[in-house]
Amino acid sequence: QVQLVESGGGSVQAGGSLRLSCVASGWTTHMAWFRQASGKSREGVAALVPYAPPVYSDSVKGRFTISRDSAKKTLYLQMNDLQPEDSAMYYCAADHEQRGLTPAYKYWGQGTQVSVSS
Repeated sequence: QVQLVESGGGSVQAGGSLRLSCVASGWTTHMAWFRQASGKSREGVAALVPYAPPVYSDSVKGRFTISRDSAKKTLYLQMNDLQPEDSAMYYCAADHEQRGLTPAYKYWGQGTQVSVSS
């Protein structure tokens, strides 16, 4: 059974940076980051794609970077130049099939809150 535990969220001012971490137990293959702002649907932020560059939502391209340390079973999301519209609960997701930025992943973390003020 796969378990995902996120950390690294917090409150920052616009233009600041945060690095989210997701520690996974069990075997994980395809992983991604999602976020859900208050009153909005969950949206894909960044996803790892086997043998290809990661995919990002247009709103975070050039600012966010997804990466994984396979030896430590840890997924990261480096977030730079944060803006108020980035404020949301961020979730780590994993599945045994490629899902990209679609919210159909089997395993989910508990979420970590990111709040950006101007």
